[in-house]
Amino acid sequence: MASIHKEFIIDANPEAVWAVLSDYGAVHERLAPGFVIDTSLSSDTRTVTFSDGTIVLERLVDLDHETRRVAYTVIGGSLHPSHHHASMQALPEAEGRTRFVWHTDVLPDTLAAPIADFVEHGSAVIRRTLEAATTPMPEPTRTSARSQ
Repeated sequence: MASIHKEFIIDANPEAVWAVLSDYGAVHERLAPGFVIDTSLSSDTRTVTFSDGTIVLERLVDLDHETRRVAYTVIGGSLHPSHHHASMQALPEAEGRTRFVWHTDVLPDTLAAPIADFVEHGSAVIRRTLEAATTPMPEPTRTSARSQ
């Protein structure tokens, strides 16, 4: 079995990242817009359409608010793994930042390279999207009163 593991730091707090990551049916709008072009949710299964035309059905395995982790498995679509399980997690880092962890196990091993490419491309989009969506607005400039 091939395992693909990707970690990166996001300049956003874990609560804000989790608010987006835990929105299981809105991947195309909130987590990876452009990389994912459509997501539809039916009960615990989402149909995800990627920008290259790949369509996968992913069943939710776990959505853990305490650990800020979502896990899912591919159960159908145009990708044909005999096994595909993935999880994404938003972990606290120093200075209010987030360590984003994405882990995928897949069979057959021949799918490792294309899945790794998806993860690499998706990670770049996710990072940009989350940093742009959660960047705090600058504080207004304060002027001091001068005595006359």
